Amino acid sequence: MRAYFIETRSIQLEIMKMNFSETAEFQKNFKRLGKKYRSLPDDLLEFKKVVAELPLGGGKHFVILHNQGGIKVVKARFFCRYLKGSSLRVIYAYLEKDAAIDFIEIYFKGEQTGENKLLIKNYLKKLNERPLSS
Repeated sequence: MRAYFIETRSIQLEIMKMNFSETAEFQKNFKRLGKKYRSLPDDLLEFKKVVAELPLGGGKHFVILHNQGGIKVVKARFFCRYLKGSSLRVIYAYLEKDAAIDFIEIYFKGEQTGENKLLIKNYLKKLNERPLSS
């Protein structure tokens, strides 16, 4: 019998602090979908870890819908373990200046064909009306 040794190294990475918030619409849909798909809260935590490191995502699963003035609205495929696939979609805004992510919408691809453009438009309007932080 041979003994195998694996060398492990710890590498320190600078993790960017990211602030997360959710709109009322997102919370409502998340609660509704969470009743159907029990793994959703844990899946959201994993998703937050991914977007904390890569706010704009990587690859074909992330699409930038809006890009203006340091605000990027992104649509992403959301992997749900309960569904065993990426049938859910998440719309979120990445605010570069504030290092923050606002979750705008979550939906099941089978129930809704695309993102709610009016919801995104209203979110951006509210964001532009908000007083600037210094």
